[in-house]
Amino acid sequence: MKKTTLLYINILLLSTVVLSGCGEFYKLEKSTNWDELYEAANRYYDEGEYNKSIILYDRVLPVIKGSGKAELAEFNYAYAHFRTKRFIESAGYFKTFFDTYNRSPLAEEALFMHAYSLYLDSPDYNLDQRSSREAVNAIQLFMNRYPDSDSYERAISMIDDLQKRFEEKAYEESRMYYRLTEGLFPGEFYRACIINFQNFAKDYPDSEYNEELAFKLVEVSNAYAERSVFDKKEERLKQSIEFAQDFAQKYPDSSFDRKVKNLMSESETELETHYRLKEQYESRSAEARRLREEEERNQKATEALRNTEN
Repeated sequence: MKKTTLLYINILLLSTVVLSGCGEFYKLEKSTNWDELYEAANRYYDEGEYNKSIILYDRVLPVIKGSGKAELAEFNYAYAHFRTKRFIESAGYFKTFFDTYNRSPLAEEALFMHAYSLYLDSPDYNLDQRSSREAVNAIQLFMNRYPDSDSYERAISMIDDLQKRFEEKAYEESRMYYRLTEGLFPGEFYRACIINFQNFAKDYPDSEYNEELAFKLVEVSNAYAERSVFDKKEERLKQSIEFAQDFAQKYPDSSFDRKVKNLMSESETELETHYRLKEQYESRSAEARRLREEEERNQKATEALRNTEN
């Protein structure tokens, strides 16, 4: 038999099988035999035909709700969505399963899969992290409910990974504020930048970025003080010096050490200059006040003399 003939027969047989399978599924979609639909949905799930199993479960689940068959069907239904990477849907279905069957032997796995689905759906650090925070809450719920679970260590590693994303996100925001201070109107962003750096250190005390941001805190506070109006300059220069002193104490061997010392020296020199100007200003103000008071006394004396003459 020629090769082309054998190939044709194989294609024909394969097409027959495929068409037969499609025909069977088409009939099931139209069927009202709920037992048959239930068995077929489970079979498709076991065979890895998750999309077909979802379609059949969608039809049969409302009918078998509350029966003994519903528990396995709803668990498979949630997993079918997970296997097809519909993580938001699977998270919701696993949570519904847990809320409905919290005494089931499958409840622990369902609650973990609820958290794991949200974890897999969480975005990279440079995107909005609201869904990641939902994942953290779900993981913590699982850990609180099942502290002896075999999946406990895995849950911890998931939280660690999400916390790292939050840290990276916060670091990128800090860098953004820092870049804004180099724009045309830096004064509008100095204060926001300083607060952001301080909050980062508070929220992530063990971060590898703290040394770099602590240096930038000194740098930004120094520039902020130098560009401040006279009445605010003393307060902000003192703050910049405090930041430099804190840096030296926390990072005595830092590669930024020399730069920090130079910035602190600049702030100290600027502060001394400010004190001299302040002293001169206060002296001139006192002299102006004295002259004004003397003039007022002279005017009163002159008016009193006129009144006496009249």
